[in-house]
Amino acid sequence: MNDDQLLRYSRQIMLPRIDVAGQQTLLASRALIIGAGGLGSPAAMYLAAAGIGQLAIADPDTVDLSNLQRQLLHRTADIGRDKVDSASETLASINPDIALTALPRALQGEQLDAQVAVADIVLDCSDNYDTRFAVNSACVRNSTPLVSGAAIRMEGQLAVFDTRLADSPCYHCLYKEGENEDQTCSENGVLSPLVGIIGAMQALEAIKVILSLGKPLVGRLVVFDGLQHEWRTLSLPRDPACSVCGSR
Repeated sequence: MNDDQLLRYSRQIMLPRIDVAGQQTLLASRALIIGAGGLGSPAAMYLAAAGIGQLAIADPDTVDLSNLQRQLLHRTADIGRDKVDSASETLASINPDIALTALPRALQGEQLDAQVAVADIVLDCSDNYDTRFAVNSACVRNSTPLVSGAAIRMEGQLAVFDTRLADSPCYHCLYKEGENEDQTCSENGVLSPLVGIIGAMQALEAIKVILSLGKPLVGRLVVFDGLQHEWRTLSLPRDPACSVCGSR
């Protein structure tokens, strides 16, 4: 690291569990964020500020006026632009040291696998089950840790799936196709600070996994009720009969 980087990241380097070596690990890491919306905004901003060296963001959408209530990567002047372009511009202004990869499409099939394979961590910040199932399957195939977040109305949830660990479940152990209605913020609404809370926690868990810090949320599901300000942590065991991860 040069002198500017030492100063930029000094408050993290001061932490004994991170130090210079940990910061260098972050700078050498690559994160893939699926979705540049409400969850992806705080997650990407904190990872960029923390010094994740390579940050790839995938999102097929353009910025809409209705996004601006909660998607802080974007500004009024960005309406009509690809979200990943707006996001990259904002992140570069936060930290010009990092390398940014804008992926203006919904990653599927081989493209999804290729991006997951080169990532050290994947953050699922999408808002639909089809994407979540596809991302989970790609992470299981490539043994890439996944930080999954969701937020709707005044409720949020967070979990980490790391199938490099023998006892870790995957997202499919929690939800099965067809079991849940595909609810989105556009159909049900969401309070803007809620996505900030969950997205920031996704960034925290991603950094913990990269640096092997503390106890990531593997095998646990955290549920947040913003209306009552109640946190619940539920045990999430691996399903040995899971069709996605059960055979590993």
